[in-house]
Amino acid sequence: MGAGSWGTAFGQVLCDAGQDVVLWCRRPDLAAMINDTGRNNDYLPGIELPPQLTAVSDPAVALEGAGAVALAVPSQTLRANLAGWRVDPESIMISLAKGIEVGTGLRVSQVISEASGHDAERLCVVSGPNLAREIAERQPCSTVVASSSARTAEQVQELCHTRTFRAYTNTDVIGCELGGATKNVIAIAVGAGVGLGMGHNALASVITRGLAEITRLGLALGAKEHTFAGLAGLGDLVATCSSPLSRNRTFGEALGRGRTVADVVASTRQVAEGVKSCRSIVDLARRHRVEMPIAEAVARVVGGEATPEEMINALLARSAKPERTR
Repeated sequence: MGAGSWGTAFGQVLCDAGQDVVLWCRRPDLAAMINDTGRNNDYLPGIELPPQLTAVSDPAVALEGAGAVALAVPSQTLRANLAGWRVDPESIMISLAKGIEVGTGLRVSQVISEASGHDAERLCVVSGPNLAREIAERQPCSTVVASSSARTAEQVQELCHTRTFRAYTNTDVIGCELGGATKNVIAIAVGAGVGLGMGHNALASVITRGLAEITRLGLALGAKEHTFAGLAGLGDLVATCSSPLSRNRTFGEALGRGRTVADVVASTRQVAEGVKSCRSIVDLARRHRVEMPIAEAVARVVGGEATPEEMINALLARSAKPERTR
C-alpha cells in the first residue's frame, strides 16, 4: 500500500521471493503507467518491474484476499489511510514507514494497532539500511524484520528473503522502530553539515553522537541496547547519513546550502520523514527526560527558529563533558 520508491522496491523484493504482489497507487495515472510500461518512472526511473507485480488505484481491490499487507505510505498520513481501508484482521501487517506520529508520539506499529485494531502479534516492522534505489537495482543489502511474535517475524522473513535482500529476524520492535525514525533526524543534521562544507571528522562526530542519542531514547522506552549496534540501528544510520540517495541527508544538504524548508519540500515528490517527525521525537524525548541535543537543533532549524550555521555553532558551544555512548 503505497507506490513511492520504497513501496515499489519492496514490492519487487516480494516478487523476487516468489509472491504475487498488488501495488496500491494513490494516483490512477501512476497505476496505469506501471501496468502499461512495467515501470514506475515517477519514483524509480529506468527500473524494470517484475510481471507478477500489478498496480491498482482502488484500495479495496488491492486489499482483497491479501495474506500480508505492506504499508508504505508516509507515517504522518498512515492513520487517515487506515481509517478508510478495510484490512482482514487475519492478514499480517508489515510496516515500512519510519517516523513518530505528530501529536501522539506513537511509533508506527502503535498507530497501526490503534487505527486498525490489529493484534500486535500480527504486526511486523521492516527496518535497516534499505535505500530503495539500490534495492530496486538488486544490489546486495540486509534488513531486519521485527515482531513481538518470533513466528510472525519468521513468516515475513520467508516472504521477502531473496538472493540479494537478506532478512534477519528480531523481536525488539521498539528498538527497530526508534532506530529507523530517529536516524532520519540525524541524517538531516549530517546533510546540513555537508551543505555547509564540513569535513569528514565533523560528519563522523555527528553520526556517532547521533547514535548515542538514539540509544538513550531507545533504552528509556524499553528497547534492547544491542539493537542499536545492528542493522536497524548503526547500519541504517550510516546508510542514511552517508548516501546521496538518502532523502533526509539530501534535504539537510539543501538547507545547509541556503534553501528554505518550504522550497525543498515543494521541489520533490519524496517525503523526508525526519522533517515531519523531528518535533515529535524531541517531544517524546522530553517526556522521558532524555537529552537529544542534535535532534533538538534539527527541530529548531526545520521550525525556522535557527539557521544551519546557528545549529552547528550551538552544538559546538555545549559544555565539555565525559563521552557517553548511551
